[in-house]
Amino acid sequence: MSGEHSDRANTPAAPGDTDEPVVPEGADLLAEVAEYAHAFLRTARPMHPRAPEHLKNLLGGSIPTAGNDQETTLRRLIDAGEAGLLPSGGSHSFGYVVGGALPIGTASDWLVSLWDQCAAVYDTSPLASVAEDVCERWLTELFGLPDHTVMGLSSGCTTANLVCLAAARQHQLHAAGWDANEQGMRHSPRLTVLIGQHTHVSVLRCLRLLGLGGRIGRVDAGDDGRMNVRHLAELADHAPGGLIVCAQVGSTDCGSVDPLPEIAAITHQHGGWLHLDAAFGMWASASPALRPLLNGLEHADSWATDGHKWLNTPYDCGIALCAHPETFREAVGFSADYLNTTPRAGRDPMDYRVEISQRARVLTLWATLHHLGRDGIADMIERNCEATRTLAQLLSREPGIDLLAPVTLNQALLGIGDEPTTRRIIDTLNSNGSCWVTPTTWHDQPAVRISVTNWQSGPRSAEHTAAAFLRAHRDHHSP
Repeated sequence: MSGEHSDRANTPAAPGDTDEPVVPEGADLLAEVAEYAHAFLRTARPMHPRAPEHLKNLLGGSIPTAGNDQETTLRRLIDAGEAGLLPSGGSHSFGYVVGGALPIGTASDWLVSLWDQCAAVYDTSPLASVAEDVCERWLTELFGLPDHTVMGLSSGCTTANLVCLAAARQHQLHAAGWDANEQGMRHSPRLTVLIGQHTHVSVLRCLRLLGLGGRIGRVDAGDDGRMNVRHLAELADHAPGGLIVCAQVGSTDCGSVDPLPEIAAITHQHGGWLHLDAAFGMWASASPALRPLLNGLEHADSWATDGHKWLNTPYDCGIALCAHPETFREAVGFSADYLNTTPRAGRDPMDYRVEISQRARVLTLWATLHHLGRDGIADMIERNCEATRTLAQLLSREPGIDLLAPVTLNQALLGIGDEPTTRRIIDTLNSNGSCWVTPTTWHDQPAVRISVTNWQSGPRSAEHTAAAFLRAHRDHHSP
């Protein structure tokens, strides 16, 4: 691609008064991007950014005065991408909990951008509205949730947690004769929120945004990372006001699943609301082999998960699910005269999330679910879990490498020495292109997390990664 600095003529011309279809200037760019995409997917890439120091030079400077032609801009963006991409799409990418993007996800996401639908109300995109109805039904069935469960799509699990916890707050305050929407939170009745020791920071963030930051109690966890139900019962017995309990389905560090049947029983015995932060672990319910680990999932009141983690849709795709439709809409829904359409032809997606305007991300979710089906999702999940067990077994045999928590799903948590040692080994792995892993702290001990979440990862990538990990570990400890 080539092009010279130009002027306002770079802006696409208005179509004018014509009944003829107009092909916008620069439409060939789509073909060029498709050609680049083919090369990108077929080229082996290192597991670290190749030249991040060039990013400011490539992207920075003053805003252009007259602009640049489209090919020049696209070329510059690709150059910056090649310099600064992180390896989130590779089969040896095990950092954080970042899934890859299935080809059907990428292709359908291109269509989402091409069609440029505003998925706010039915009138702005009947396509998105109907697709959300379908995905809501499919996911309710896939996860084994109550038939009346409703779904809202968001940018990620943080905002999914936010709307679910807003519904929990609404429900519990309403039971005390208080309407948070109308009366606010300043003089509201007391609420108590109980969370686990390893609750994800996004849940804490949402509780603070909802004015519940000072009402949080911590429940102890065992060495396996699971919530201690005896301690939960003790705290619930003495909890003032309405009760909200937040449990986990797949903890970030070790992938543990809280004892859901017992937690649900304790919560509901006290008239409470149980919310599950299930950012990645919820997808394990698609597997008949793994579903027993999630027994009791259906007894919660709300759930939050991500498509862009273990389902491997492109970023971003947060999913909020709630078993109390009316309360959910009361908490986050709204109306305005200019948005009232007559007659109501179908679902208004904005009534189930924070955002009004939103791209039609549901189409990528629909395409991924339609392509994989229940069996395809189960196969991907089981393959990742097998790879995690393989990695844990191969690495924990090595003197000086300790498995710090049982492998439940797709997370392996390893102790490999003190903090300097851990950092050096991680830096070696991440810089030599063999894999990408990230550090954490577990019970005040430095650790490394391995999260197997990519659709391409399986036993072969596990064996490759284990060999690279052992080389780095032995080289560090050799005389």
